[in-house]
Amino acid sequence: MAQNYSLSLFDPTLLSITLSDFAWPLTRETTAVPRPAPPPPRRASSSPGTLLTSPSSTVPSPNDFRFLRPWESPLPVGDFLSSSADARSAEAILTSGLDAVTADVLRRLPSLRLVVTTGAGLDHIDLAECRRRGIAIACAGDTYSEEVADLAVGLLIDVLRKVSVSDRHVRRGLWISEGEFALGSKLGGKRVGIVGLGRIGLEIAKRLEAFGCAVSYNSRKKKPSVSYSFYSNVCELAANCDALVICCGLTEQTHHMINREALLALGKEGVIVNIGRGPIIDEKEMVQLLVQGELGGAGLDVFENEPNVPKELLALDNVVLSPHSAVFTPETLSDLCDLVIRNLEAFFSNKPLLSPVSDE
Repeated sequence: MAQNYSLSLFDPTLLSITLSDFAWPLTRETTAVPRPAPPPPRRASSSPGTLLTSPSSTVPSPNDFRFLRPWESPLPVGDFLSSSADARSAEAILTSGLDAVTADVLRRLPSLRLVVTTGAGLDHIDLAECRRRGIAIACAGDTYSEEVADLAVGLLIDVLRKVSVSDRHVRRGLWISEGEFALGSKLGGKRVGIVGLGRIGLEIAKRLEAFGCAVSYNSRKKKPSVSYSFYSNVCELAANCDALVICCGLTEQTHHMINREALLALGKEGVIVNIGRGPIIDEKEMVQLLVQGELGGAGLDVFENEPNVPKELLALDNVVLSPHSAVFTPETLSDLCDLVIRNLEAFFSNKPLLSPVSDE
């Protein structure tokens, strides 16, 4: 029976890729590969194979997938990919974003026809090289949208209403010794600008409307399907907002798009929330403006050099920090496992992918 190979780069606990495990569809009678119950995925058995990314990695898959574990090889990953017959036969990669699917990785996998990513972004994949080689890409689709939108609005409310800092005030006994805490500001009526009105951006807008906020946005192009005010320039958007929520993808064009000028336009009372990618904001400038009181506050789930967070932010009461966890809930991980399986099954059955990335 012909063997269909799929390569999977996957970190099980965080659904993060690390070029350590590869999986490929083989026969329906492959050996079982243990996997934990969700939030880390379930238990997998063997058949079509999948390449994993680290010794702790577990790729959610049905009994149709087997796993090849490059970390068990004494060879560096690059050499393993070049020398392993199984890896060279892999037709699909499963990745989440911690390690890049570069042109070099693609070059070492001559049979590759599909990249399945569990990450919310695509900046870890060489899209141009995939297009050049005719490699299809399947993404997480809408799996994360609601959870990320929830956290984005939660961070904004936390900064405005001083939830985290007032919690610390009470825990430290300062309510007793120093009395009442400083007042926060309500979310209702705020002008909120969204940078990136895609799936997640639209979910954020929907939630903000429910709070009575005036929503405007910046995106690659104006969306005829929405009535929100559109600004082609992020500085103009910031100047007309009380808060800015960053949820676009990281590209060469969006790297440091939120620069000093945009942050100053947001102003001394303005709040910035970032659940996109850290490098979209010029972090050094943002930290400086927060310390100097030129920016009102920040709610940050992502950072420029994760997991390293600028020490200045740790001392600021007007900053709320989250460890890049917007996408992680037990429900999301379970849904994501199902989507990954269904995309791989569709691919190896010559059916349309459930969540393809367009060529746009």
